[in-house]
Amino acid sequence: MSERLVPVPEGLAGERVDIALMRTLGLSRTRAGELVGAGGVLVDGRPVTKGDRLQPGSMMQIDTDLLDEQVLAGATAGVIEVVADPVPGMRVRYEDDDVVVIDKPVGVAAHPSPGWTGPTVIGGLAAAGHTVATSGAAERQGVVHRLDVGTSGLMMVAKSERAYSSLKRQFRERTVDKMYHCVVQGLLDPLRGTIDAPIDRHPSQDYRFAVVSDGKPSITHYETLEAFSHGSLVEVRLETGRTHQIRVHMSAMRHPCVGDLTYGADPALAAKLGLKRQWLHAVRLGFEHPGSGEWICVESEYPEDLKLALVRLQEGA
Repeated sequence: MSERLVPVPEGLAGERVDIALMRTLGLSRTRAGELVGAGGVLVDGRPVTKGDRLQPGSMMQIDTDLLDEQVLAGATAGVIEVVADPVPGMRVRYEDDDVVVIDKPVGVAAHPSPGWTGPTVIGGLAAAGHTVATSGAAERQGVVHRLDVGTSGLMMVAKSERAYSSLKRQFRERTVDKMYHCVVQGLLDPLRGTIDAPIDRHPSQDYRFAVVSDGKPSITHYETLEAFSHGSLVEVRLETGRTHQIRVHMSAMRHPCVGDLTYGADPALAAKLGLKRQWLHAVRLGFEHPGSGEWICVESEYPEDLKLALVRLQEGA
């Protein structure tokens, strides 16, 4: 048997085996599940199921004989390349020797990934001459958290190794202040509250996430700031940071983010407001500086497309 050894990085701690294979090898979730089901994956020398959760520092042993030549070629082609490419509209809001906080435009991914050919934060920083920490997988070095491609706003990247360790710890301990504004359809009831509902991959649609009983703990605090005839402006503070968390929780409350067609938003309302993405923006990011211990707080204004949609809502659109 030919095998490939893949260490489990900290960033995949708690992930399912099939999801980890997707992210590390670039496989589809179906192919990853088939590989596990055929006995092609051991973790620390033991058989696993595709739904087993991984621990950082564990070692995945992958039977490469079970991968067809096409998949194997893609899986062993090497690390995803970071392309230094300028990102129009991406602005630095705070920077020192340890941390850089940027204002991410919509349509930009946090880092390169299989299948993504568009601009990335890491590529944009490289093109602008910013150096980042070497911790983390090669294509996402320095990345301590992410924003969806369709979400704009504040994102920070570690520039030093001590910053990477400190910021990852702060996110893990939930001490980072992550504040978002979103516009949701309808009026939330109650107007303020906490959504505590576990999130994981949608059971039948890989590109979506959902509230599921065996998902990861996910906590969202919200407060309605302004109500309109067709929606509400809501301030959201994330206690956890799951993929699509705000979008999933608001959709589960039957109040999807306006423009978020993936999670059930009304396409007619989105068109009326001129929105081509979800109305969701990371407005504030607060954290303890990794070196000085000083509390740093960075804020961001709404981009023009969200401003225009909000004005139209306020005018009764």
